[in-house]
Order: sequence, then C-alpha cells, then structure tokens
Amino acid sequence: MEENGLNSNFIHDFIDEDLAAGVNTRVQTRFPPEPNSYLHIGHAKAICINFATAEKYGGICNLRLDDTNPVKEDAEFVEAIKEDIEWLGFKCANVYYASEYFDFIYECAVKLIEKGKAYVDDLTADEIREYRGTLTEPGKNSPWRDRSVEENLRLFKEMTNGSYSDGEKVLRAKIDMSSPNMNMRDPVIYRIMHVSHHQTGDKWCVYPMYDFAHPLSDAREKVTYSLCSLEFENHRPLYDWFINEIGFEEPPRQIEFARLNLTKCLTSKRKNIILMKDGLVTGWDDPRLATLCGMRRRGYPPKAIRSFIEKVGVSKAYSTVDYGLLEACVRDELNASAPRTHAVLEPLKVIIDNYPEDKTEMIEVERHPDHPEMGKASLKFSKEIYIEKGDFMKEPPKKYFRMFPGNEVRVKGAYFLTCVSYEEDENGEVTCIHCTYDPLTKGGDSPDGRKVKGTIHWAGADFVKAEIRLYGQLFDIDNPGALSDDELKASVNPDSLTLLENALVEPEAASAKPGSAFQFVRNGYFCVDPDSTSDRPVFNRTVQLNSSYKPK
Repeated sequence: MEENGLNSNFIHDFIDEDLAAGVNTRVQTRFPPEPNSYLHIGHAKAICINFATAEKYGGICNLRLDDTNPVKEDAEFVEAIKEDIEWLGFKCANVYYASEYFDFIYECAVKLIEKGKAYVDDLTADEIREYRGTLTEPGKNSPWRDRSVEENLRLFKEMTNGSYSDGEKVLRAKIDMSSPNMNMRDPVIYRIMHVSHHQTGDKWCVYPMYDFAHPLSDAREKVTYSLCSLEFENHRPLYDWFINEIGFEEPPRQIEFARLNLTKCLTSKRKNIILMKDGLVTGWDDPRLATLCGMRRRGYPPKAIRSFIEKVGVSKAYSTVDYGLLEACVRDELNASAPRTHAVLEPLKVIIDNYPEDKTEMIEVERHPDHPEMGKASLKFSKEIYIEKGDFMKEPPKKYFRMFPGNEVRVKGAYFLTCVSYEEDENGEVTCIHCTYDPLTKGGDSPDGRKVKGTIHWAGADFVKAEIRLYGQLFDIDNPGALSDDELKASVNPDSLTLLENALVEPEAASAKPGSAFQFVRNGYFCVDPDSTSDRPVFNRTVQLNSSYKPK
C-alpha cells in the first residue's frame, strides 16, 4: 500500500502516461455528489479514489455539490456529505456548488444555440422518449428541430423569463438522432422548473441537466481527470462533445471505474425511505444501513473503510464483494486500537460461598495486550459477582468447558471458581449460582499446576447498568435492492436488532463519550451510541468476535 492509501491502478497508469507525454502537467480531481441523500458505502469508493489520486500526484481534489435538481435537494444533505468526507480522513481543497456556475452554464447553452447546435423543443417528455427510438432502431427528428437560431434564442429567453409552464418546452442539443449511442440522440440540456433553489433562491426557473452541467463544471474548475463509476462510460462521448463544442483549452479527461457492489447492502435512497416510513429502520443513521453515517454510529472506524476500499481495488470489471470482507477490516482495525473492557451482557448472579462477607479486592487487568501504554483496569471483586447467562449450563454437552455443577473455571484475572449449586425460579430459569473459590489461585494460576479449560469474564458490584444494542445484517440475501417494495419489507431480518436492557459495564466505559470504541472481552467490539446518557449508557455492537465455541 502506498503512503496515500491507494495502490497504483489502471487510472494511475493513464495519468502517468499523460504526464509523461505532456498532455497534463498537474492532477486535479473532484468528488461531485448530488445533495439529495446521505452518502453510502458505494460513495466511499469514489471518495477514496478521487482524493487519494490527487494526494498521490501532489494535486487537489474539490468537493462539488451537483445541485442541478432543486426538487430533490436539501441543505441537510450538503452538511452530511461534508461531514462524511471529513470523517473518512480527507480534506477538500475547495467546496463548490454546480449552482455557482449557472450563469456560465447558461452562456454555454446560448453559445450552442448560436452555433446551431441546440434548439428549443415543444415535444412532451413522453414524445421525446418515443422519438428517441430504441437500441435497434434509430430515432427521428423532432418537428421543431430546424427552428432558426433567432427563434431558438427568443424562445430560450422566454423560457428563462418564466413565460412557460413546467414541461412545456425544453432545450435540446442537436447531435445525431441515428447515433448508436442513445445518449447522443439530441439530449435535453435544459428544462423548466418553477421551484426555489436552496442556493440561488428564485433566480432561475430553468435548470441544466446533469449531463450538460457536469462536464462544463469540470472544465470551469480546471479539473484534469473526471473519475466516475462505470455507468457513465456511455455518457463519455456526450461529455466530450460538450467540452469540444464549447471549446475549452484544457479539456478534462473522463475515466471510469467499476462501482462497489456489496452483498446484503441496500443503497437505494427510495427503498431506504420505504423502510424508514414503515418503521423498519430508525433513520439515515440507523447502524444497520449501508450509509456512512449509519456505519459511523455503529462504530466502524474510518481507517477500516479506507482499508476495505484498498483491498477491493480499482478495476473496470463488475464484481460483488462479500460483506464479510468489510467486517474483517473493521475487526482488524478495532483489534489493534480498541481498549479491552469487561461487560456482561446478560448477567447471572454468582455467590462465592466461601469468600469473606466484608472483603473487597481490586483485580488488575490489561487494557490491551499489545499496548501497555493503555494501562490497566482495576475491577472490584467481592462475594457477589456476575457472569454471562450463557456461561452456565445445568446439563452441558461434551466439550463445554464453562460453568456447570462440579466444574472448575478460571474467572479472568481473579480466581478459580467451582460451581457447587444453583437456584431456579418457578419456571425453571436459573437465577443464581453458588461457587467456592480457591484463594491460592489469585491472578488466574494455580500453585499446584492444575489446569482448567474454561476462562470466563465477569462483572463486579460497582459495574453500571447499560443498554446494549446487538446489530446484525438487515438482510440475509445478497441483493436486496433487486426486490420489489413489498418483497423488500418482507425480507427484513427480524433478528437484525436485539436489545439487552440490563447489561453491566465497567464504570470507565459507561462514562465514555459517544463514538468511543471498546472490545468487550469475549463479546465483540462495541461503541458508545449518541443516545447514551450518564444515567443510561447505551452501546452498539459494531462487529462480533470470532468464537472458538460454536453451539449446535
């Protein structure tokens, strides 16, 4: 891996060739999302490619908000996009809006009309679609295609002045209605929209289409490389046509890469909104969603996401990546950086019968085996402690080495305990177990050399009650985005969220600020949720540990 976090790839090979040939002397990229939603894991790939490529070549990468469709856009999304980019560890050289170039883009449209390369069309959207033809049949010219330059200029000015209603007229580029590339069949470049814009207010009632505004914005910013996903490959001839017809001296070069497809992930804005409206998820930052704000709330480290993008690589071949790879990157990062802490998710009381009633001692345990600088924790050990409910069985199967009647286990950092009995309620549920301890085994070792096969963690009397949210996959199928709306709602995993309301966590973890990450010993990696308060700490499970014991 290179220092900037992105290995050399075919994009860099193209850039190297251009630099060597003197086609370009610098590298400038941009990340141009439309501010109509929250960013998801797929956007992370585009962010990493654009920003890391600029870093590698000592160039700059701008954020440009493609706000050409005010009906779908909102300032809320703008701020969320900025936050996500910063969270991933990148710094925008500049922040621009496509709307800043509306005057310039309008002038370019007028220039095309004056060159006889654009015309005002009266066809409806359905008629335009019908006239465009098919992949096997050429389109046919609009009856308004041969209007004079003077008439087109007049009509376009009237469109701009608000003389027509939405959809009554459009401005189209005059290219080739028989082109094998459907995008070149006289595309619409301006439409009428009587709607206020979140940046320009009511100044405009005509707005440029993305395919027109995008290349002109790139050229205006002096972008040298327009790096975008593969679905824009068929748009490249149109991109180049606009650049050439307007006549820029330093034309940007568009290079496409395969988008990121991840199993079990839903990235569709419309379908995510369906889940929200039906209460199947709580919002854009629900930790089960593939949004970057959801992953941040779940506790995914930004370094892990960048590492994941690096492992996926940059290619032009479509592929689907298993979600397990992302979880592995998250686990690797947290394993190296998260302090260890004790937490019992489903507490079961343990009474140590032969432990003195009035005795309390502090047990020291390491915060991290590889980072002594993290120090140690002091856990209060006394006659009553708590263990995980799942660490005790009345009648265990073979190769079960945890707590059961007559068995001796090691309580992490403390003593050997032997289970002697247990108490049940009227339903047969175990409510408490009784043990004895060997005072000579403090620290977890026996002076006589006897071995125990089970080691379990525990919670002391001073531990704090907390709410734990165990998150799993929202979908168990690989491609939920391909489902119909009804199928999608029916396919939501009912076990994707489990609430544990009586967990016990160390006081230090309970008072940590939101976003703080921990490894709960033997339970997985967790982070403090923004809902957490001093009275009611809340933790989200980020990712599970690999377990050596797999119950049947």
